[in-house]
Order: sequence, then C-alpha cells, then structure tokens
Amino acid sequence: MVDAERFIEEATAEIRETVGDAHAVIALSGGVDSSVAAALAYRAIGDQLTPVYVDTGLMRKGETAGIRETFSFMESLRVVEAEARFFDALAGVIDPEEKREVIGEQFIREFEREARETEADYLVQGTIYPDRIESEGGIKSHHNVGGLPDVVDFEGIVEPVRDLYKDEVREVARALDLESVVAERMPFPGPGLAVRVVGEVTREKADVAREACHVVEEELEEYDPWQAFAAVVGKGTGVKGDNRVHGWIVAVRSVESRDGMTARAQEIDWETLQRIQSRITGSNENVARVVYDVTHKPPATIEYE
Repeated sequence: MVDAERFIEEATAEIRETVGDAHAVIALSGGVDSSVAAALAYRAIGDQLTPVYVDTGLMRKGETAGIRETFSFMESLRVVEAEARFFDALAGVIDPEEKREVIGEQFIREFEREARETEADYLVQGTIYPDRIESEGGIKSHHNVGGLPDVVDFEGIVEPVRDLYKDEVREVARALDLESVVAERMPFPGPGLAVRVVGEVTREKADVAREACHVVEEELEEYDPWQAFAAVVGKGTGVKGDNRVHGWIVAVRSVESRDGMTARAQEIDWETLQRIQSRITGSNENVARVVYDVTHKPPATIEYE
C-alpha cells in the first residue's frame, strides 16, 4: 500500500520540477483519478494550472452540473461543450479499439484548443497503473494511453498517479482531504458511455445507457460494488402494452474488485433485479428487455468495450 503523505510530497515536487514556470491544463472528469491529479497539480503549481472539463455527451446523468458545483472553488475551471464534435467523430464507428482511438484523439484536440487559449505547455491527466497495463498489454486501449494520437501539441504530458492502483489513489485522495463524494466515487470509464454501447454510438443509445446507469447506481448502492452500471448491447423483441416492439437490450453489471485488474460478479437478490428491470423498461418505451451479467473478470473485462 502507498505511503500517501510521502507520495504527495514526491508527486508535487515532480510536477513542480517538470512544469517549472510554464502553465498546464488538467483533464478533469470528476472521477477520483483526475481529481487527485488536479489536487496534486494545484498544490504544486497553483495559478499556473487551468482545470478543463470536457462535456462529451457521454457522461453520467447530471455530471456537468455536478462538476460545476464540486469544483466551483477553482475559479479558472473551464467547461467545454463538445457533445456535437464527439458524436460526429464517432458516427459510423463500430470497432471498440477504433472507438477508443477516436475518443482519445478528440479529447487531445479539445485540450490542445484550451491550452492555446490559456498559453499552457503541459497536459496533466489522471492515468493510473491499470490503464497502462491494459493498454501496453494489448487488452484494450485506454483513451489517455493507447488511444492517444501519435502527434500531440504539448511540450509534455504529466501523469502524477501513473504508478498507483485505484485503491491507492483513494488513499491519496483521503490524505488530500478530498470530499468523500469524490474520494469514494465509483469508477467511470474515460471514454464514458461509448464503451457501454456495443456497436455504433448514437445519441439515442447513449441516452438509454445514461438513464439505465443512473437506475443501477441508485438501486445497487447498498451492495457497495466496485462498479455497477448498465450497457446497451443490442436489440431484441418484446411486448409493450398490446404491441410487439423491437427494442434495446440493456445488460446490468455489478462487480466486486480490489484494483480493477480482476473482478467477481456480485450476487444480487431477485427482488432488486426485478425492481431494476421494472424501472429501466418502464421509463423507456424503446427498451425491450434487461439482463444481468454474471461473468467474472477474467474471462470478461469489467466494461463492455
């Protein structure tokens, strides 16, 4: 386990030495990884740092409003409305790896644009050790590692938590006195709902996934999962009222894990599962059925793409 206080001291010194008198932008998503990276960078370089949150249209329900509220103390916070650009870039993309590459490149271009406006030379991001392992090992490309384009218009990319596992990042978050809503927050993938939609990402499928994820997170909070969410995995026939429908199939997934490298599907009681399916199918006439994923990691990954 990481010595959090020592790590904070060493990480801030490294950031300060790397950035020097230059300016940096921090890729802020609201998750614990990027929040810890932001807190470390702010300690190290203060007003030389500009936090940037990119609203991709693929975020959790209410995420943008929550970011504005949680990080309101950072007066330099910039919220970038980029939904149209992300959906345009993803149009027609089906392959999971290509999706991640498209999203990785789009993210970088958004940060490059913000960096030019703020005269920043460095990008700070919350890459953690499992991201690097999975990207470098060919399991899947993370948007902030293997999904990055070959040409990046930054003097350097700073990754202060690059050698930490998720549980260690949480230890550092607590040592930094970050609010529990951030420090203990359930992981959310960097590419967002794009990896919770199998196949092409459309606004309709993203909206279905967003609402279903919101239901799952609410209903399974008492189970204290490592990660719980819903994904749109295809279409199937169903009956709504007296009509036959060909609607979306939503898969629910809830897992226990220590560091995200392996995971076990949680045992959820039947009543809870029925309540989840009732809420999801009842709130969206285009959802035909809900299934529960019982697969561990391995052989599955936690996310769907």
